Amino acid sequence: MRALLEESFRAAVAAADPLKILPPHLPAAPRGRTFVAGAGKAAASMALAVERHWPRGAPLSGLAITRYAHGLPTERIRVLEAGHPVPDAAGEAGARELLEGVRALGPDDLLLALVSGGGSSLLALPAEGVTMDGLKAMTRELLRCGAPIQEINTVRKHLSAIQGGRLAAACRAPVLALIVSDVTGDDPTHVASGPCAPDPTTIDDARAVLLKYGIAAPGPFCETPKPGDALFARVENRVVATARRSLEAAGALFASRGFPPALLGDDIAGEARDVAADMAARVGRARRPSVLISGGECTVTVRGAGGRGGRCAEFLLALAVALEGTPGVHAIAADTDGIDGSEDNAGAVISPDTLARAAARGLEARNLLGANDSYAFFSALGDLVVTGPTRTNVNDYRAIVIA
Repeated sequence: MRALLEESFRAAVAAADPLKILPPHLPAAPRGRTFVAGAGKAAASMALAVERHWPRGAPLSGLAITRYAHGLPTERIRVLEAGHPVPDAAGEAGARELLEGVRALGPDDLLLALVSGGGSSLLALPAEGVTMDGLKAMTRELLRCGAPIQEINTVRKHLSAIQGGRLAAACRAPVLALIVSDVTGDDPTHVASGPCAPDPTTIDDARAVLLKYGIAAPGPFCETPKPGDALFARVENRVVATARRSLEAAGALFASRGFPPALLGDDIAGEARDVAADMAARVGRARRPSVLISGGECTVTVRGAGGRGGRCAEFLLALAVALEGTPGVHAIAADTDGIDGSEDNAGAVISPDTLARAAARGLEARNLLGANDSYAFFSALGDLVVTGPTRTNVNDYRAIVIA
């Protein structure tokens, strides 16, 4: 059963592989030159896909900023690795270089933006009056409070010189943004904080988010280009990969193995423990055999000092506690980018004997859940799912098999 669960995860990831899905969306080369501006966990693989399918005689250059250990060897588009989920100086320098390259483009050129999840921190260029240290501290606090990514990005866009549509605003050339979406609803304004998309949020919205969590702003806010702005007449934002397509690919695999899939949605969010409790209740109502498949992005509110583990592992540990060894139920939860939070695993798996095996090793599941230490729990059991970076990102993947 574990092999089947991991195979389903690979099917979900493959459905969002930029090397496979990006080429049909590439435009014709312009009369002038093409500058690639990439940012996100999929930036390197998206850049490589462009290089492999771009005419050799057509001018092509640019920069793709991705997370550390997510790079790939390229020839014409430089790949830079930087900090995620907290921005760093490398990302700031890369964002500045991108902005300068975009400003140099003319009407006969093309800006090809390659946008994917993770780009918000990787494309960090503070607005005037905002320091990188202040931006980093604020990001850490928002993450620790369990703020949803949409709220975090609302704040980021109003403290950035490049996000919230400002990258497109700095360009005189036509803009095509190809987007691998990691957000619920697949709205381009939320993916990597929408560097080429109009921003419907306001400074007041950003202030309200920080007030909600009691966090001070690291500097003055600035307003973003809004929907209806004439500058977006020469801009196209095109989503080329979504969580929904990945869930459907996994569902097709399960169906071929005799497990009718129930797709619960790609927009399930909320505190990981609460989502786990809801899923456990759904298991009790589900028919056998079947598989419950869902995507979205849970949050984790860290209590006390906190332990190790991302939202997928915390969800699974809470699910194991809620199921209490229900016979025939196996599950996987993993982030499609291959990294659960800031650890080295994509996620983990559970089985009906998970709690019994843990007890035999002296592990108290409820105590470790209370300490947000899900990584230690699954590491001790050998139940981590480790894939390394997948170089794509369409959010979390969850499958609960009821045999």
